[in-house]
Amino acid sequence: MRTIRNTELEAVPEERRLRRHRSKLERRQVVEETMRPGAPSVAVIARAHGVNANQVFNWRKLYHAGRLDDKVRAGELLPVRISENPHPVYPGVERLAIAPVVAGAIHIELGRARIRVEGSADPENLRMVLEQLGR
Repeated sequence: MRTIRNTELEAVPEERRLRRHRSKLERRQVVEETMRPGAPSVAVIARAHGVNANQVFNWRKLYHAGRLDDKVRAGELLPVRISENPHPVYPGVERLAIAPVVAGAIHIELGRARIRVEGSADPENLRMVLEQLGR
């Protein structure tokens, strides 16, 4: 038995049903198209490129966060805060038992990720970890 739904599925070209990986350049171009003055809605632009509008909104977030750049920012440094007292005392808060900080420890907080490297760290391994966090 042929239903309307089956007919619609048969009419969809094969290449549109497959997921397609889009490069950062392609994603950036779609996003920039949505931001041009007088541009149609995001949904219209998304349909023209064969993408779901929600995906384009996600790409816009990445674009504004600077994560759709083609250039690798290998030399970019992250902000560092050096504290005098590793165990600050806050008024009205009891002192909690905190594990002592090991000399030569590195604490990295980047977004939701927290990394603690104690002792001597292999520079190559640390570089790879930081690159992965920066993605």
